[in-house]
Amino acid sequence: MSRSWSRSVHALVGAVTALAVLTACGGADDSRTRGTADDPVTVSFWAWTRGSQEVVDAFNATHETIKVEFEEIPSGGLGGYPKIANAVKAGIAPDLLSIEYPQLSAFVSQGSLQDISGYLTEDIKRKFLPQTIEMTTLGGRNWAVPFDAAPQVFYYRKDFFTEHGITPPATWDGFRDAAGQVRKASPKTRIATFFPDDPTFFQAMAWQAGAQWFRADAGTSAWRIHTTDPASARTAAYWQGLIDDRLVSTASSFSPEWTGSLKQGTTVGYLGASWGAGVLAGIVPEQKGKWAAVRLPSWEADRPASGMIGGSTFAVSKGSTRTAAAVEFALWMSTHEDAIKARIGASTSSALPASPAMVPIARKAFDTSFYGGQDLYGLFEEAGASIGPDWVWGPSPGATNSALGDALGEVVGGASTLPKAIRQAHDATVADLRKRGLKVEDPA
Repeated sequence: MSRSWSRSVHALVGAVTALAVLTACGGADDSRTRGTADDPVTVSFWAWTRGSQEVVDAFNATHETIKVEFEEIPSGGLGGYPKIANAVKAGIAPDLLSIEYPQLSAFVSQGSLQDISGYLTEDIKRKFLPQTIEMTTLGGRNWAVPFDAAPQVFYYRKDFFTEHGITPPATWDGFRDAAGQVRKASPKTRIATFFPDDPTFFQAMAWQAGAQWFRADAGTSAWRIHTTDPASARTAAYWQGLIDDRLVSTASSFSPEWTGSLKQGTTVGYLGASWGAGVLAGIVPEQKGKWAAVRLPSWEADRPASGMIGGSTFAVSKGSTRTAAAVEFALWMSTHEDAIKARIGASTSSALPASPAMVPIARKAFDTSFYGGQDLYGLFEEAGASIGPDWVWGPSPGATNSALGDALGEVVGGASTLPKAIRQAHDATVADLRKRGLKVEDPA
């Protein structure tokens, strides 16, 4: 993890203090951290991550003094985050929340979460990848317990590639060539999908290319927004070419169109995160043994790299009065082998734990038969080690993603282009930050 990441992340404290929101340090009363077998402390928990119910069941079966009540909510981008935000405003939020890394700074800046630094000792923090601790530390304070990392990989139909003599691409030039080969072999088939409804897909691709969309200046407490930097421009031009030449599908993520194309074999690849292995196996179980995975194509053959799509944390809401119990449960979910076995063994999750000691547990628990017995967790670890270290999320990901998402819809409809889309995202982000009273250095 680079020092530039650390400096920029810690500089956030100056930016968000202007909004006076870094004072959500604890609930009203956390005196009853543990109950008794007859009268346990009850922790409420909202999440959408796969295997959560199984984890809660495992915890409740082995703990007498703390009990967890779980509610599955829609994924963040499909309504989960508005539900959380509304619950916090209304004072009815659960004790513990699942929040992805990109959204964490926004919830912190809004004063929605508790500072849990006092519960995360140095010994505890050493259990996690340093990158994930960095990403959950804002203004020198810890705001969440990391759960997983989510590096990108390329899942592909090994049987199709083998039948037609197509080599899984190692570079983006090779990916374009392979896309052409796929279409030539089967004119209605595409190598993968550019998801126009999911701005985090393009964001991760830009991250992999070395983009730095958000940067906080420690000296001026100002944000520097640059969604149009050279790496982003290169990524936009590349994907615009694939879209224009109809070498990739442009179905919406997890839509009937996309899942149907997987089932019909007219989409034979998936550019996804580590958690996508379990998702894919659940969508097309009948294709067991036909899929494999490789590293995400890179811009240079000798410099493999990855961004992240998603990745989850567990954070305590500002109104909780059961902080200690909530943190204890969160740490159990992230660092206890019984929790990892329960989640991964449910065959719905393929998350890469943020705690390295839990990776062997996940590897053993995950059923790899869908992928022909391939060691996916070895691949995920390699990809995770190459996650670009200089990416920082800004305090307004909602504005960025909303503008980019709207623009991407126009791109696939032919009314706009990706270079224009990232410019729209830049302008919307700058305007939103200034509206919120934050300092912005606009390199435009």
